Amino acid sequence: MMSFQKIHKLTKRDFLKYTSGILSTAILPYPYQLALAKEHWDVIIIGGGTAGLPAAIFAAKKGLKVLVIEKASVIGGTLFLSTGQIAGAGTVFQQQKGIMDSPDQHYDDIMRINGNTSDPDLTRIVAENAGTTINWLAANGYKVFDHHPVTKIAHDPFKVERYIQGPMGGISILNAIKPIVDQEITKGNITVLLETNAVDLMQSKNGDITGVITHNKEGRLMDYKGHKVILASGGCASNPDLYEELHNVPLYCQMAYPNSQGIGLILGQSVGGYLRGGEKYSPLYGMILTDDKIPSTMYGLTKNIIERLPWEILVNSKGKRFVQEDHESVDAIEHTIMQQPAHRHWAILDQNMIDEMPQLIYGWPNKRIMTESKKQNMIKQYGSIRELAIKSELPALSLESTVQEYNNNLENNRDDTLGRQYRPLPIEKPPFYSIRMSGWSLCSFAGLAINKDFEVIKPSGEPINNLYAIGEVIGFGATSGNAYVNGMGVTPALTYGKLLGESI
Repeated sequence: MMSFQKIHKLTKRDFLKYTSGILSTAILPYPYQLALAKEHWDVIIIGGGTAGLPAAIFAAKKGLKVLVIEKASVIGGTLFLSTGQIAGAGTVFQQQKGIMDSPDQHYDDIMRINGNTSDPDLTRIVAENAGTTINWLAANGYKVFDHHPVTKIAHDPFKVERYIQGPMGGISILNAIKPIVDQEITKGNITVLLETNAVDLMQSKNGDITGVITHNKEGRLMDYKGHKVILASGGCASNPDLYEELHNVPLYCQMAYPNSQGIGLILGQSVGGYLRGGEKYSPLYGMILTDDKIPSTMYGLTKNIIERLPWEILVNSKGKRFVQEDHESVDAIEHTIMQQPAHRHWAILDQNMIDEMPQLIYGWPNKRIMTESKKQNMIKQYGSIRELAIKSELPALSLESTVQEYNNNLENNRDDTLGRQYRPLPIEKPPFYSIRMSGWSLCSFAGLAINKDFEVIKPSGEPINNLYAIGEVIGFGATSGNAYVNGMGVTPALTYGKLLGESI
C-alpha cells in the first residue's frame, strides 16, 4: 500500500485510471478513497440515478468538482427497472408530428388528472421545463417509439399527445445520459464512488451542511467535505417498515428498485427536515400476488381499462361489486380499490369469457388461467358460483346474488346497477373462475419537503443551508399528487436534476 503522504500529493488526474471505468463494477481502492476524502468538493450527490446523474452532469459542465456517492455497483438507479415514460410540452417529438402544445396546457392536464393534489409550485416548474429536458435527451441520442407522442399509456389521458417512451424503457434514457457522465469522468469533473453508503450528514454548529459520512464496501467510515449536498437517493418502496410507517398502508408487493430503502428521507430528517405527502398514497390496479406474505412478490398483473374493456366483474371481500368496471378513469377505479379491505378485489368470470375475451393478464394466454387455478392459491376454478365463493373465502350467498343480479340486468336489457356499459356476456357457463388481486405500488408518495429552489426545508419553511433534494426522495406525491399522472415520476427527477445542476 502506498504511504498516505504520497497519495495526498496525487492530482485528480491520477485517479482517472480508476474512475474512467467506474460505471461498471469498479470500486476505488481504499487509499484513493482516503485521498478523495481530503479534497473539498463543490457538490456531493447522494444517488447516481434518474435525478442525480443530470445534476452531476450540469454541475460538472459549469466547472464544479462533483462527487457522486452510489450504493449500487453501477450507476443508473431506478432507470434499470423503470418504464421510462416521460412527458413535456414543446418537444422535438411533438414538433416532428405537428402537435401543438404549451407548458400551460401540460400544467393544466397534470392538475386536472390529480385533482389539484400535487404541489402547484413544483408542478409548474416541471411543466415549464420538461420540454427542454426532453429535447436535451433527444439531442444526445434518446429515441422513442415511432407512434409516440401519445395521450396515454396506462393511466388517465392527457388532452394533448405529449407522452413518450423509449423502446428500452428507462434504459433508453440511461443510454442517452451515461456517455455524458463518462465524458465528465474522463475530464476529471465527476468522481463516482460505487458500493458506498451515505450514513450521515456533516453539519456545522450553525446548522449548515458541510459534507457526507459514508460507509464503504470494506466497512470503513469516511468523511467527504462539500460546499453543497444533494439528496437524490430515491424513495422507500423497498423498505416495508418505513413504507408502512409513512403511508399507513402495508407494502403489499415488493416491486421497487432494491436500493430504494429511504436513506435520503432519514438523512434529511436527521438535520431538521420533515416529511410530507404520505396521505396521497394511491394503489395501482390488479396485482396477482404470489402468496399472503407482506410484502409478497408479483405472480401476474391484469390489464386495466386503458388496455382492454372488461368482460369480468369485480367484487370485494363481501362478494359485492363495488366499482363500475368499465369506468373511463383508471384513477377513479384505483381510488375505489383503496377503499376495500387490504385493497383486495376479485375478478369473477366464466368459461365463455376465458374462451372468447381479449388477454386479461400480461404475458398469459387466457387458457393459462385454467391451469394456474389448479396450483396457484390466488386463482380458483369450480363448477358453481357457491362452491367458487367458498373456496375463494367469499360470502357464498352474497356472491351468488351479485352474479345473478348482473346476469338478470344484462339478459333483460336493464341498466347496470353501477352504470357499466360494456357487458358482452353473462356469467353463466361453468366452470367459474375467481382471481384475487391486490392494490400495489412501485413508489413512495411521502418525501422530504423542499422549496422552489429544491432546498430541503424545516417545518418553519426555513431552508437548511447547503442541502437539496430531488427525485423520489421528495415523494412521488409532490409532483403527481394522489394519482398516477403520466410521466410525473421520471420527468420531474430528470428535470429537477438538470435545473439544480445548472443553478447550484
